Amino acid sequence: MTNIFERYLTIWVGLCIVGGIILGKIAPGLAKTLDSMAIHVNGAPVVSIPIAACLFLMMYPIMVKIDFASVIKAGKSGKPVFLTLFMNWAVKPFTMYAIAMLFLGILFKGLIGVDATDLVKMPFGLDLPVGTKHGAGTVVFHEGVKMLQVPLWRSYLAGCILLGIAPCTAMVLVWGYLARGNDSLTLVMVAINSLTMLLLYGVLGGFLLGVGKLPVPWQALLLSIAIYVALPLVAGYFSRKWIIASKGEQWFKQKFLHVLTPITIIALLTTLVLLFSFKGDVILRRPLTILWIAIPLFIQTILIFGLGYAGARILKLKYQDAAPAAMIGASNHFEVAIATSTMLFGLSSGAALATVVGVLIEVPVMLILVKVCLRTQHWFRG
Repeated sequence: MTNIFERYLTIWVGLCIVGGIILGKIAPGLAKTLDSMAIHVNGAPVVSIPIAACLFLMMYPIMVKIDFASVIKAGKSGKPVFLTLFMNWAVKPFTMYAIAMLFLGILFKGLIGVDATDLVKMPFGLDLPVGTKHGAGTVVFHEGVKMLQVPLWRSYLAGCILLGIAPCTAMVLVWGYLARGNDSLTLVMVAINSLTMLLLYGVLGGFLLGVGKLPVPWQALLLSIAIYVALPLVAGYFSRKWIIASKGEQWFKQKFLHVLTPITIIALLTTLVLLFSFKGDVILRRPLTILWIAIPLFIQTILIFGLGYAGARILKLKYQDAAPAAMIGASNHFEVAIATSTMLFGLSSGAALATVVGVLIEVPVMLILVKVCLRTQHWFRG
């Protein structure tokens, strides 16, 4: 069963994307209800309950396979950890800014609309009179509330920036697993990047967005890390310990894991259907807008993966370490990016839409990169 899913994964992904969009069109009430089932922080949806359930089913089979003694050993691997930290924090935020500015601010500016504007929330703690210029925007009165009117392309740029400063801390475990990477090392890198995000997310975001010190959405960061990473990690650790103690290691490996293995891919495909059913209406109503935003995000993902993968080869890493080290930068922590864009700019802003596009291209593009990894294993030792 697993072989059928993995061998024809591209076809399944395509069918799930189409199926999700059709589901959103023929049953918009169901999609809207499921999408509204979320845990909110400061009025922003941080954790989608249906997606969280799917992610748990994706992550648990990976976590339960990990022998946690090997995690300690993996933590001593300096080169892969250095590579992922360098790519995620010294390279990725700035290439995202440059690529998004090139496409959205220059090449696609006419297509988006030179005079097209977006209404976003006023920055925290700012109370300026109507008509005042603030940065690239102007203070206006809209439906009884002071808003900032900014060029639409700049709003999209802000969403791309928020994706660029949020390296993946959950789904990368799935990508590393599918690429036959070192799960223990991936877990170590996820832990280190989660801590680094708490320190650098606000600093880099504030600098690149040009809004001064960006409020760090630490509640959103901690909540998403707890639910998407810590929960399946704890469940995997204790259930592994209990099953091996009661049934033996041979039964655990030959019986339990055999039944569990297909669940990761089934949950992944279900996640795709849900994501595209939630946003199918937006895709059908604004296909070109989605395309203009998706192009720089796609180029950024491929570029960061390529640089990380080349760096891994230069550092002479084993394949099992190289694949997850390159993927963790290419993938994004879109839950936090969506939450931050909603808190800063508003749910209906162009910035929030851009972070949603990041969600839509994440799974298909990362699955392409998984295929690239599997076909280039011979480039590395191990």
